[in-house]
Amino acid sequence: MDICKPQFSSDLILTKEIARQVFEVLPESGPLIAIMDINGNIQVSNPEEFANLNISESFFQEVCVSIDDGEEPVITNSNNCTIVAEQLATEESNCGYVFVILPEYKPETILSNIDLIETLLNQIGLIAQFVEKNKLHCEVQMEHYRLYSQSEAVLN
Repeated sequence: MDICKPQFSSDLILTKEIARQVFEVLPESGPLIAIMDINGNIQVSNPEEFANLNISESFFQEVCVSIDDGEEPVITNSNNCTIVAEQLATEESNCGYVFVILPEYKPETILSNIDLIETLLNQIGLIAQFVEKNKLHCEVQMEHYRLYSQSEAVLN
């Protein structure tokens, strides 16, 4: 019985866990963060605030195309928000994209604080790497447990 595979085999579940870990450490009045998986499913740190912004799904898809074309980070505007986005990837997985959404910020303000925003994006990437390493560690432990269980069953 391989009990770990159903929980951790999908990169989509990895992306959900990354989002959960990132959102857990954000302050309530902090920046709005959105994480989109490779299938286009978006998770946001504050769903109510995000819904009020009325940013279309097609807008996010266009930003992802720009990122895939090599433009990174992407700094853009939508509905009176400035958005900074980049790919979210680890050593083993393409997890999707991360968006820092700053309502009522002007691009000039973002550019003057780009080092701080890039630091935030790098920290999110670091969280993704730790989540992935934890996932891989769990898979190795479960495989060892499975092999140990099988060898115990053969001996009995």
